[in-house]
Amino acid sequence: MQIGPYVLRNNVFVAPMAGVTDRPFRQLCKQLGAGYAVSEMAASNPRLWATEKSSRRTDHTGEMEPKAVQIAGADPQDLADCARFNVERGAQIIDINMGCPVKKVCNAWCGSALLQHEELVQTILKTVVAAVDVPVTLKFRTGWDRANKNALTIAKMAEDAGIAMLTLHGRTRADGYKGEAEYDTIAAVKRSVSIPVVANGDITTPEKARYVLDYTGADAVMVGRAAQGRPWIFREIDHYLRTGTHLPPPLVAEVAHLMDEHLRAHYAFYGEYLGVRTARKHIGWYVRELPGGEPFRQRMNLLESTEEQLQAVAEFFESQAQYGERLQYCPSPAPEAEREAA
Repeated sequence: MQIGPYVLRNNVFVAPMAGVTDRPFRQLCKQLGAGYAVSEMAASNPRLWATEKSSRRTDHTGEMEPKAVQIAGADPQDLADCARFNVERGAQIIDINMGCPVKKVCNAWCGSALLQHEELVQTILKTVVAAVDVPVTLKFRTGWDRANKNALTIAKMAEDAGIAMLTLHGRTRADGYKGEAEYDTIAAVKRSVSIPVVANGDITTPEKARYVLDYTGADAVMVGRAAQGRPWIFREIDHYLRTGTHLPPPLVAEVAHLMDEHLRAHYAFYGEYLGVRTARKHIGWYVRELPGGEPFRQRMNLLESTEEQLQAVAEFFESQAQYGERLQYCPSPAPEAEREAA
């Protein structure tokens, strides 16, 4: 798998997720087998570039290469300027977001809302590609709604504009994250273009990754929500794709160590006050479906210091050892509202 001059370790990628795929999380996913990761989306509005939030989102200090930044916006020149700005800051790949279905993004005619305006899409793609000397990729959806799927048109347009890789989520903007992703459109896009195509949407297990790659002919898979709290899913999928066999669940001791490393990097990145609060969701995802996980999550959310969090997490995983040396999950179906919010 290759993007421009960059040969990747494998074809199992981390999806960009707002509020999730910050630098500490991307680094952890790469450490645990992900072949590629893209930053949270950075707004193309130049007034926002210097904000603390935007600067944090595009901080790749010490990150394993290639360093990819996703940009979002609706104005072609703003997007081109944003791409140049991020390349100057060290971005080696620029990804254009035309896939986000969130209302506040689409209401600004960004993300997947752009799919309604094919001429604007074409202008954006050509303008951004011409603005930088690094590979430019595109993440998009199958269309605005099920009656208006135009992924094939967008894909050909992107290839003609010089886009280096396509990532296609198998849902429309109107679908949000509801229902099941469909892969027929991804397969059709793969057959219609010669550039690499990445399949995204509901890649939750090694078997599902294998099925989607076989069904669509895609070059890679991109994992999003399934990696929340389980960043080792990347090595599990990669191992299964290469060998057809499963890795055992991770050792409790290993996960305790990984969590400690992740939390300390998270606190260093965000600072004490914000770090404690933004770490809560990650800790909640880690303990989800583990014995005693839900009552622990509720107690942990009341803690106000990094040291308290670290101590509580260490004690929780010490308690997991009573169930065996490896993690013992007890799956329970998540409420629909929780799945949508993830």
